[in-house]
Amino acid sequence: MKIGVIGFQGDVEEHLGILKRIGEESGNVEPLRVKNRDQLKDVSGIILPGGESTTIFKLIKEYGIYEDIISMVRNGTPLMGTCAGIILSAARTNDARVDGMGLLDIEIERNGYGRQAQSFIDDVEIKGIGNYMAVFIRAPIIKSVNHGEILAYHDGKPVMVRDGNVLGLTFHPELTDDTRIHEYFIGMIGGEGGVSTGTNGEGVIVK
Repeated sequence: MKIGVIGFQGDVEEHLGILKRIGEESGNVEPLRVKNRDQLKDVSGIILPGGESTTIFKLIKEYGIYEDIISMVRNGTPLMGTCAGIILSAARTNDARVDGMGLLDIEIERNGYGRQAQSFIDDVEIKGIGNYMAVFIRAPIIKSVNHGEILAYHDGKPVMVRDGNVLGLTFHPELTDDTRIHEYFIGMIGGEGGVSTGTNGEGVIVK
């Protein structure tokens, strides 16, 4: 199966790298950098990466794939949004420069923890995955979840939410060597054979 990473800005290579590792182990995953409509129509799952939400929003609108992503996801294609990606996926972004896609019925606040100096790494407990070392970089804060299941909290705040075929995280799973969240997403697509090549605790390497 082809999994498309929206490839204009942000942690694109990091997501592609994790998907490549999983694909090499399972033989079932082909990562694809997506920058146009023809590439997008070939994928079975979509990743909106972390980065600068205003820049990614501007470029996916400019290249004509904003509405296509919405249409595909509403028709069943799984999507994972990480950091900036969850902002773009949200119904309410609290940012006049970014029209949320409304794929997750949440309200979110950009840079909710503060600027770069307030970035941090901490363990979170994820339902169905277990303990996970999460990297928060200029992370947004989920202010409310109006529909869907909260899979993880940090200090009482939701940090990972799933609603059907849409998965949103305020942290960066692509910045460690732990593949379990990407494997979870592959499971959402219907893929079998995602092999856990990452670690699950003390030994996680932050890139």
